[in-house]
Amino acid sequence: MLYTIVKQNSYQDSVNLMLLTNKISTMDGIIKVQIMMGTPANKDILKAAGLFTEELESAASNDMCIVVDTEQEEKIQEVLDEVDNYLSNQAISAGKEAFETVNSWDKAVNALPDANIAIISTPGQYAAEEAEKALDRDMHVMIFSDNVTTEDERRIKEKAHEKGLLVMGPDAGTVIVSGVPLAFANVVKTGKIGVIGASGTGIQEVTTEIDRLGAGVSHAIGTGGRDLSDKIGAITMLDGLKALAQHNQTEVITLVSKPPAKEVRDEVVQLLHSISKPVVAIFLGEEPHNHEGNVYYANTLEETAAIAVDLVKGNPIKPNYNTLHSDVPEVDLKLEQKTIKGLYSGGTLGYEAATLISRGLNLGETDHGQAGYLLNADGFEVIDLGDDIYTQGKPHPMIDPDTRIQFFQKAAQDESTAVILFDLVLGYGAHEDMAGALLPGIEKIQQETKANGKNIYFVATVCGTDQDPQGIDEQKAKLKEAGVIIRDSNNQATLTALAMLGIQVEEGIKEVTPMKEAATNADFTVSEAIQKLLSEKPNVVNVGLKSFTNSVTANGGRVVQYDWRPVAGGNPRLRKILSLLK
Repeated sequence: MLYTIVKQNSYQDSVNLMLLTNKISTMDGIIKVQIMMGTPANKDILKAAGLFTEELESAASNDMCIVVDTEQEEKIQEVLDEVDNYLSNQAISAGKEAFETVNSWDKAVNALPDANIAIISTPGQYAAEEAEKALDRDMHVMIFSDNVTTEDERRIKEKAHEKGLLVMGPDAGTVIVSGVPLAFANVVKTGKIGVIGASGTGIQEVTTEIDRLGAGVSHAIGTGGRDLSDKIGAITMLDGLKALAQHNQTEVITLVSKPPAKEVRDEVVQLLHSISKPVVAIFLGEEPHNHEGNVYYANTLEETAAIAVDLVKGNPIKPNYNTLHSDVPEVDLKLEQKTIKGLYSGGTLGYEAATLISRGLNLGETDHGQAGYLLNADGFEVIDLGDDIYTQGKPHPMIDPDTRIQFFQKAAQDESTAVILFDLVLGYGAHEDMAGALLPGIEKIQQETKANGKNIYFVATVCGTDQDPQGIDEQKAKLKEAGVIIRDSNNQATLTALAMLGIQVEEGIKEVTPMKEAATNADFTVSEAIQKLLSEKPNVVNVGLKSFTNSVTANGGRVVQYDWRPVAGGNPRLRKILSLLK
C-alpha cells in the first residue's frame, strides 16, 4: 500500500534525498520508497515508478515528498523518524561549518566580495538562470548541473566570452584551479601541465595519471561535454586554450575531448598549431597514426598523460605507449566463457574501454543497441551506468554502489561472461569507501560461480591519488584482497581483460611529422578576469550541493554557501513574472 507524506517548505538538494532514500529502502518491511522534491520533473519520475498519489498533485517544488510502499502501516512512523533524524543531523552539521551560509546572491557577494567563480549544481531547469546571475556579477561559472538546453548553453557561453569570463559546463564534472579541486575532482600534485577537456572522467583519468607518473597539473578546465559540438562551437575550449597558452606556469597543454563535430575539431586543431607550447591531444574514438609539429596525438588517456609527462620532463617521445605493462593472469574458463562485460561509472572511461575492445575484435563501427550501452556486440558489453537512463531518481554510481552491484549480478548470470571490467573513481564528491561497498557483491558472485564449477574474473582500474580523501592504496588493497585484478590505468585494465581471452590490440608506431600547413596567427589576447582566475586560489560561491564546499576549504580556497531554493516554489509562470518585475 502506498503512503504519502508532503513536508512543506523543506527543501533539500537531490543528492541528499537520494542517499536518504537509499538508507530508508534498506529498512525491514519497506517494499519501495522514494523521497524527492515536488518538482514537475520529479512527479513524472514518481508516475513512471508507479508511486504517484493524489496527495502529490498539490505539492510545490519546495515541498519534500515522501512516498512509501509497505504493508505495515506502523513502518511509516519509523520512516518519518529517520527523515527527521537525518534533517536534524544536517542542521547540526551546518552549525559547525567554517564558512558562511546565505540565501541570496546579494548576501553571497557581501559575504565574499572577492568571489570570482560560482559553482552551479541546482536542478538543470534553473541552472542557466543562476549562471547568468553569476556572470552579471562578473564571476566565472562552473555548471555541474546537467539537463541544460543547448540554446541556453550557447547563450550564456557567448555572454561569458563577451565579458571575458569562462563558463565551464554544463555537466562539467571536474575542474582544478590553482590546486583547488572543484566538484567531483581528485587531489593531484601541482605542476606545469595544463589540462582542458570536454570530458569529466577523462580529465580525472589524465590528471591522476600525470600525478602517478611524477608530474603535476597547473589547472584543469572542464568545458562540458557538448562544448565541441556544432551547436556550441568550442567557445570555452578556445578561450581556455588561449588562457593556458598565455599562462606562464603552464609548459605543456593537454586536451581531452569526446568525439567532436568535424568543423569544430578543425578550428580547435588550427589553434593548437598556433600555440608555441607543446600540446598533447586526444579526440576519443579516433586512431591517430602520427604526431604533427608540436601537437602530439594520443590513442588512450594513459598515453595522453604519459606523453605530457615526458614532454615536461624533457624525455624523448616514445613511438608506442600502449603496450601491456603487466603479465597476463592465468585463467580457468569454461568453453562458453568468451566475453567481457564492462560496467562503468565514468562515461569516458567506458567509451575508451568500448573503443579498445572494438579494436581488439575488429568490430569497426557498432550499433550500441540501447541507451546507456557504449558497446553491445557478440556478447561483449560496455555500459555507462552514469547515463541518465540509470540515474533518474537515483544517485550516480560514483556515489552509490547499488546499480553497479545489480549489473555485476546480471553479468555473472550470463554464461558467456568471463571477465567483469569496471572502474572505481575516487576524489571529492565520490563515495567515501566504494571498494568496501562493492566487496560484498563481488564476493557473493565469486562464491556462487565457484559453487557452480566456474570462475568469473574481476578486472578494475582505480582512478585517484594518494591525496584523495579515500586514499588510493587503501581502496586498491581492499579490492586485491577480494581477488580483483587491479591495473594502474583504464587502458591497462582493458588490455589485460582482452589478453586474458587471448585478444590483442594492435598498436602502430607514431612518428613526428611536420605540420601539413603553416600555423595561422591567432589572437591570443586573454582578459584580465581569466588571467586572475589562473593566478590565484579561487573564491567560490557554491550554489547548490553543500558537499562541494569540502574540496575548496580543504585545499586553500575560500567559499560561501548559497543555500539555493527555487523562486516562487518553482512555478514557471510566477518565476517569469518576478524576473520581469526586477
